[in-house]
Order: sequence, then structure tokens, then C-alpha cells
Amino acid sequence: MATIAASSGSEPEKKGVAEWLAAAKEYVADLKAEMRRVTWPTRQQVQATTAVVIAAVFLFAAYFAAVDMLLGRAITKIFDSLAKR
Repeated sequence: MATIAASSGSEPEKKGVAEWLAAAKEYVADLKAEMRRVTWPTRQQVQATTAVVIAAVFLFAAYFAAVDMLLGRAITKIFDSLAKR
């Protein structure tokens, strides 16, 4: 079972802030080191993948529009045939 030590004064607060600042500095240093290792795509790669994504979006939109239209017509025909009886 974890217990929290009760202490008076501002010493733990200063230690906590100092630890937080040290951790933040370490994080920023690690972040800078990691960003130096990143391999960024070229402009041509970005343009090509963007074109593929845009084309895929339009193809999926057309497919779902066609399916929606066909299902809508089928359901309307079913409802019309049931209502006439």
C-alpha cells in the first residue's frame, strides 16, 4: 500500500519544480535529437501521395453515392409494393 509522507515547508515543492524543469529540459533535448534523425519526404513524394489520397476520396465518394442511390431505389420499390396491397 502506498503512503504519502507528510512534510512541512516548501522544500518538497522546490524539489518537485526542479525535477519538472530537469525532465522538461531532457525531453526537449531528446526531441531535438530525434528530429535530427527524421527522414522527411521530398516535395514530389508529398505531391504523389496527396494525389493518391484525393483520387481515393473521390472514388469512394462515387462508389458510396451509387450504392446509396441503388439501395434507396430498392427500398422505395419495396415500400411501394407493400403499400399497394
